[in-house]
Amino acid sequence: MKIGVISDTHGHEMRFAKACEKFFSDADLILHAGDVLYHGPRNPMLEDYNPAKLAQRINESKIPIVIARGNCDSDVDQNVINVPIQAPFAYVYAMNKRIVLTHGTQFTYCNNPEHADWSKMIGEISKQANNLQADIFITGHIHNNILERQGNSILLNPGSPALPNRSDKRPTLAVITDNKIEIFDLNTSEVLMSMNI
Repeated sequence: MKIGVISDTHGHEMRFAKACEKFFSDADLILHAGDVLYHGPRNPMLEDYNPAKLAQRINESKIPIVIARGNCDSDVDQNVINVPIQAPFAYVYAMNKRIVLTHGTQFTYCNNPEHADWSKMIGEISKQANNLQADIFITGHIHNNILERQGNSILLNPGSPALPNRSDKRPTLAVITDNKIEIFDLNTSEVLMSMNI
């Protein structure tokens, strides 16, 4: 089985399309950790900002998509996206794993993801993952990659393919297979992080 994991597309349709074409075309499922259509007041609108077309792509996807609601997602977005935008958590059972998906705003303690401090967030995220008995706990929001094991859970943040907050500004996404989680650079296909599961 193969699961594509993406977050924080912020209406940038071609970034989502590129992820689907390069990495998710043979996936069985796509998980989106929120901030799907709207760019947000702090984020720039890049040349491929087209939330209507992104909604259309999601609606026409042959691969099932599960979406967790982000802080930039609204009721209006649910009117144009045909799959439920679930809040605060979406639950998936796949590959004999309990996968929990959330945007992660509740863990940042600040309104600006650029100022989010992972070291302060890790305790709360790990506690929530443990409480929900998640084998894989996926967040978004901070536009930066996380892949680490905490207790019985693997914590994953795929970053953002549109507005990365990495120091090198590389756009990213993740892929989960039966035995591995990998985070990829959207443009180069380079594996940036990897973990056996």
